[in-house]
Amino acid sequence: MPAIARELEDEGIIRNAQVFMLLAKLRGHQGLAKAGEFLLNSGWAPQEILRVITTTNGIQHRVVVREGLPWWGAAKLFEAENLSNQTDFEQAMHNATLLQKYGVPADNAEGFLFPETYQLPRVLAESGTAVVEAMLKEFDRTAKKLWPQGPPPPAELLRIVTLASLVERETGTPEERPRIAGVFMNRLRQGMRLQCDPTTIYGLGPSFDGNLKRAHLEDADNPYNTYAHAGLPPGPICSPGLASLKAAMSPEANEYIYFVAKGDGSHEFSKTLDEHNRAVNFYQRHRADGYRSAPGPQSGAPVMPTVPPAAVPLAAKPTEAKAAEAKPAAKAESKTKQAPDKKAKGKMAAKSAAKSKSTAKAKGKPAAKTTAKAKEAAKPQ
Repeated sequence: MPAIARELEDEGIIRNAQVFMLLAKLRGHQGLAKAGEFLLNSGWAPQEILRVITTTNGIQHRVVVREGLPWWGAAKLFEAENLSNQTDFEQAMHNATLLQKYGVPADNAEGFLFPETYQLPRVLAESGTAVVEAMLKEFDRTAKKLWPQGPPPPAELLRIVTLASLVERETGTPEERPRIAGVFMNRLRQGMRLQCDPTTIYGLGPSFDGNLKRAHLEDADNPYNTYAHAGLPPGPICSPGLASLKAAMSPEANEYIYFVAKGDGSHEFSKTLDEHNRAVNFYQRHRADGYRSAPGPQSGAPVMPTVPPAAVPLAAKPTEAKAAEAKPAAKAESKTKQAPDKKAKGKMAAKSAAKSKSTAKAKGKPAAKTTAKAKEAAKPQ
């Protein structure tokens, strides 16, 4: 308070710092000053100035964090308002004390930074911690609504949030979320890898340039590459919203294995690879200029073309029959303007389509999310 009083006197807000200190002491407010920014008027009485700096939160900065952002996307939003910076935000993300306080069952807060509209004061010290804690508090409030009797065990909680993050990145259409969660479960039950572009892209980090290449899909060093690794990724890939969390908790019971973007933000679901190949062929041939794989781009992460997953069980080499099934996927993709890689065969057909689409993206053609995806998880207890 002495330092604040001197600053107020220097700025001409009060006449005498000593008198202001005496007023604070008489009212028992010496240690109650709030950190932040305050809009004060030199015409106010000292009592009003004391009230404002000790009982209000000062100027609040509004930040809208949308569903589906990775942590670095959220960090940029707060950085734009000078509420934090990416370095401080990242450090707070890994703050073990903070994670333990809010029951985060992982070594970082990804997935638990709840998407919401935040009104926060600007602070000078530990700004990253203040922002991340505000987001964790919001997740904690939401978790109490989802699990009134208490959250599930740590491993199950992490599984649900991870699955929800995949649902969030795959669709923005509310009614599709439970269905897509069901597709994820079906694929894992059948021993199929998720082959999910958003997970692979997340593993490439903030430096990803938007051009998803075959080399990325074949890179086993990327732990989030669900083309190379079985099961769910190691953790969430974005901040899922309430609807996606509910979908992950109660996936739709269905027999779908594949889905392809129709171009209006919704998807066509298929039970067999033949059905899926026909759907891919149809929606690629009838793709309009305004084609989009989701209702709109999610800030902080590029909307990428997706890759048709090969229907090959885990730990099994493709038979000739499976290879023959995989080829129509590449053939369907050849209906697009770009030329497919004719050398790719068998289980590489789907990856050939990915290469074709990434080439089209580089040339400025619209990126098409043409594929079936599927994904995981044991049914919630």
